[in-house]
Amino acid sequence: MNGRPTVVLEGEGLSIEDIITVATGSAEVALDPDALERCRASRKLLEAAVDTKRVIYGVNTSFGPLCNQIIHADDIETLQHNLVHNLSAGLGDPLPVEIARAMLVVRLNSLIKGYSAVRDEVLNQLVDMINLGIAPYVPECGSVGASGDLVHLGHMALGLIGEGDLFYKGELRPAAEVFSEVGMTPLRLSFKEGLALLNGTSAMTALAAFAVADARRLLNVSCATAAFAVEIFNGIEDAFDIDLHRVKPHPGQVGVAGTVRALVEGSTNITKREDLHELIRLGDTDSTVFESDHDVQDVYSIRCTPQVLAPVMEAIEQAARTVEIEANSSNDNPLIFPENDKLLHGGNFHGQSIGFVMDMLCMAVSTMCNLSERRTNKYLDPNLNKGLPNQLCAGTVGLTMGLMGTQFVATSTTAEVRQLASPVSINNIPCNAANQDVVSMGTVAARKAVQATDKARHVLTVEVLTNLQALSFRNAEGLGAGTRSIYDTLNEDFSPFDDSRPYHGELLRYREMLFDTPMFDDLSDFIG
Repeated sequence: MNGRPTVVLEGEGLSIEDIITVATGSAEVALDPDALERCRASRKLLEAAVDTKRVIYGVNTSFGPLCNQIIHADDIETLQHNLVHNLSAGLGDPLPVEIARAMLVVRLNSLIKGYSAVRDEVLNQLVDMINLGIAPYVPECGSVGASGDLVHLGHMALGLIGEGDLFYKGELRPAAEVFSEVGMTPLRLSFKEGLALLNGTSAMTALAAFAVADARRLLNVSCATAAFAVEIFNGIEDAFDIDLHRVKPHPGQVGVAGTVRALVEGSTNITKREDLHELIRLGDTDSTVFESDHDVQDVYSIRCTPQVLAPVMEAIEQAARTVEIEANSSNDNPLIFPENDKLLHGGNFHGQSIGFVMDMLCMAVSTMCNLSERRTNKYLDPNLNKGLPNQLCAGTVGLTMGLMGTQFVATSTTAEVRQLASPVSINNIPCNAANQDVVSMGTVAARKAVQATDKARHVLTVEVLTNLQALSFRNAEGLGAGTRSIYDTLNEDFSPFDDSRPYHGELLRYREMLFDTPMFDDLSDFIG
């Protein structure tokens, strides 16, 4: 449409990267012709079942605890519109536009699998909204994640039928006004189509996709700051030796150790074990005990980085796999299988899998914050920082206060992220007249994960600036090839903090550089 790449949706193979690329407007979507034929076949089977007056949940019955209320054939389309109106009941701030657009992409990919029996009109309406850059207004609060994201997707469906409000070209406007401007017609729902739009996990999956992408970038920054810490404090090489991790081969541990080892390759700042033996010569004194000026081992925030970040890396990748499975699933009810002539009622709408991994992701993000904040403290504390200036002051100590103010941000925000790591997917509260007696809270967990990854950006940004400040005093010339490459990029416009200017603007600038550009999408760019 506008020279953008196209993601062809077929119900399989949609990746987190695809979701984000389309949601941010960098690509458009098209529908696979074979997938469209599957949708038509399932619709044909459903139409035949309706014609023969089979009782089908949500088609000719009401919903939830009212499912024993059978609806007359003349009213089954009205039923679908009533459902959308009933569930457009969210409250709170709207979800960000890119996440609302991601909801459209994920829902469309679920429907195009061909088991929800919606007409071409529904699919094409979703395609048009995505490709025209229209996003539904979706309040953040409302869904328990059991029969899917009913309230969130209710607001999405409201936009499809031309009601409520839509975001278009940066403005929130009445849906009817936007449709008139772009030449779209409000969708008139046929039987089952309202339920098919609402009954699924597309909101929590959209949120989770962004949370995972952010967590991956956070982990890359965490590995880079770990490498800087090893170099700035002349860390001992043992902690990252390949043989050490070969005998405790957690994939994340091996991966993190390998990344840090590759980043510091060629460094002259690393302390070799054999040199340490020369620095601490046991034969030089007859004393029973003597104190060396050299540590025999580094503190845990340096030495144990691979072990601490091991489950972080593994949790992020487990979350990514779960999100992509969910994004490529049929999470509707009932589902129609034309190849087997089956209409099956079940619970594919349940969001426990997303809720579980999003709670796990929050723990992973909190762990990164814990590690980062402790290292920041080590840089600033004169009792711990191995001769660096107190608070990393770049001027007269006392007259200038170094990075004291920025540490407050890191420490307080780490506390916030720890709170967000408390699991919500275990907080079952039955509702819907006990029809939904076990709910996932997956949408709440995914929202929480998005908050956690956003807050963690503050913590890692402070540590990166602390690294740059520390390197203004020593070590920069001897950095390894990888750390040197990162340092040169980050240091290009950096000047040490000396209290001659407020730090807020610089914090914002570096936060954007680290997390809103492709710089840390792939650390292999810095490794030769």
